Amino acid sequence: MDAWPSPQLPRLPGQGRDLRVLDTAHGEVRPLALGPTVRLYVCGITPYDATHLGHAFTYLTFDLLQRTVRDAGRTVRYVQNVTDVDDPLLERAERDGVDWQDLARREIELYRADMTALRILPPDHYVGVVEAVPLIVDMVAQLVERGAAYPVQGDLYFSVAAAKDFGQVAGLDAAQMLTACAERGGDPDRPGKKDPLDPLLWRAERAGEPSWPSPFGPGRPGWHVECSAIARHYLGATIDVQGGGSDLAFPHHECSAAHAEVANGAWPFARAYVHAAMVGLDGHKMSKSRGNLEFVSRLLANGVQPAAIRLALLRHHHTEEWEWTPGALPAAEQALERWRAAAALPPASTPDTRPVLADVRARLADGLDAPGAAAAVDAWAAAALAADGAAGSGSAGGTAVPEQVTVRDIVDALLGIDLGSVLPRGT
Repeated sequence: MDAWPSPQLPRLPGQGRDLRVLDTAHGEVRPLALGPTVRLYVCGITPYDATHLGHAFTYLTFDLLQRTVRDAGRTVRYVQNVTDVDDPLLERAERDGVDWQDLARREIELYRADMTALRILPPDHYVGVVEAVPLIVDMVAQLVERGAAYPVQGDLYFSVAAAKDFGQVAGLDAAQMLTACAERGGDPDRPGKKDPLDPLLWRAERAGEPSWPSPFGPGRPGWHVECSAIARHYLGATIDVQGGGSDLAFPHHECSAAHAEVANGAWPFARAYVHAAMVGLDGHKMSKSRGNLEFVSRLLANGVQPAAIRLALLRHHHTEEWEWTPGALPAAEQALERWRAAAALPPASTPDTRPVLADVRARLADGLDAPGAAAAVDAWAAAALAADGAAGSGSAGGTAVPEQVTVRDIVDALLGIDLGSVLPRGT
């Protein structure tokens, strides 16, 4: 499956710092132990509806992570999946009277367009579950061979008792895990399971549902094992960073890690787990089931600049839940115009940009502090516009710094905002 085109990143002088980030499994901000190549896996969408701002905030978080790691002189191997067959997709297709494959294709294409508009760096491998079924079957077969799977009325379940570290990703107690399991796609009350938390590995064929052949009979994959199998195939038995929204920490990331660790015989599955906080609207987390959504595509269709949407999202730290409000976009649009106006000034009349580069790099390396990085650009733009105003009334302007990097390049490379080809005043 194809991803989307990659924006061209300007080259910046020097090199950024290594990243410290909140690791869910350790419960603290800590340096990432990274080699020359960083193996990143981020869970993708289930394509039964358009990209809402909660999705965009998650993928922006890992876009910033990629940009920061690359700026520190490392390369990134990035894999993202798309759950293009699952219960929510099939249910939506039946409700709307459309073919589930057509629905998936339509929403994947819309997602690609949204990611392109927001200048999100694409994955090296964008992999649908449908195309990955053989990989998933292989992993389920390994779990069966290791005695970690058992049947329940024709379906196959994974035994969490086989995973010695189960529970260490999300750090929840037993009661919290049960609650999250029931709320997030699990079936803790199903009769015949050895443990209420045991997740589904393979769903036996049901009438009217898509299915694929396997050694365990025709059917389709469970949710969690898809990511284990795809990540292992493209990135190896152990990856550096597993990412997604905070609602995936349990059960999805917990279970997918357990599947991979037992199948591979290698611990841990991921050296770090990074999660983006939820975005709210009307007092609740944005949710397809609730319907309180603001869509990227709808904002774009209404003429909102992609850069303004991105800047509005950058004003929030990825570890803190927040609520989308009507005032977010006007504030972002005004800030964007200030940035563009300052970037259009002759370099000789603006403050030195090297401190801005150092500050933005430092903020991003310290826990992906996007709001702090944006504030550094705000301060530079305010100083540049003030100096230009003073020069216009007879005061002296700034002094050009030889070979200094432009703020346009800093913002483009590290924050992903294109300030455009703005002509200086008077031309």
